[in-house]
Amino acid sequence: MRWKEWDDLPKGLQKPEVKEYYNILSEKKISLKLKRIFDIVLASMILIVLAPVMLIISLMIVVDSPGGIFYRQERVTTYGKKFYIHKFRTMVKDADKIGSAVTVSRDGRITKIGAFLRKYRIDEFPQLIDIIRGDMSFVGTRPEVTKYVKKYTPEMRATLLLPAGITSEASIRYKDEAELLNAAEDVDKVYIEEVLPEKMKYNLESIQRFSFWNEFVIMFCTVFAVIGKECE
Repeated sequence: MRWKEWDDLPKGLQKPEVKEYYNILSEKKISLKLKRIFDIVLASMILIVLAPVMLIISLMIVVDSPGGIFYRQERVTTYGKKFYIHKFRTMVKDADKIGSAVTVSRDGRITKIGAFLRKYRIDEFPQLIDIIRGDMSFVGTRPEVTKYVKKYTPEMRATLLLPAGITSEASIRYKDEAELLNAAEDVDKVYIEEVLPEKMKYNLESIQRFSFWNEFVIMFCTVFAVIGKECE
C-alpha cells in the first residue's frame, strides 16, 4: 500500500477520531513496508504450492452445485477503496440475493462442499490473489460490504488506514460468529448493533499495538483456531 499524507486522505477519514491511529501508524512506515513485502512473497509462494489443490477444489465445487467456482462480492479496503473479493463459492448461486450479507450457522444457502470449505477456511484460499494485487493483507480487519462500512462510527473508520485482511484477532475471537447470529430474528440489525462494534474494539486495539511481529503471532494463532486449539 502507498502511505498517504493526512491531507491526501479521503475526507471521510480526516476525522479527529482517526487522527490518533494515523499518528501511530505514521511512525511505523518501515514495518508497513515489510508487511507489504512479506505479503507479496508469502502469498506468491503459497499460491504456487496450492495451485493443484485449488484446481481439485474448483472441480468439486462445480460438481456439487450449479454456479461458478468463485464468489465475487464488492468489499471495502484501504482508504475506502472498493474491490471485488475472491473466495471459493460455498453457497448456492445468487445466494446474496436471497438472504443477508451475513451468514448464520446451518444457513440453507450453504452447499455440502461449502460447509467443509468454510469450516477449515479453505474458501479463503483465493484471497491470495487479492493480497498479491494489494487489495488485502494476511492480517487486517476483515473487509466488509459497503452497507456495513456506512454504519461505521468515525473511530471505526481508522481501520481503513490499512488493507483489509484474511485474518485478525477479531476473526479469531469471533470464529463462531455464524452460530452467534443463528438465533437472531434480524441478522443485519444484530450484526450492526452488537457484533460489529465488539469486533471493531479488537481491530482498533490491533492498530494501536501494530508491529510486524504481532502479524506473525496473529497468523500463528489463526492456524490454531482453525484446528480447534487455543493459542497460548
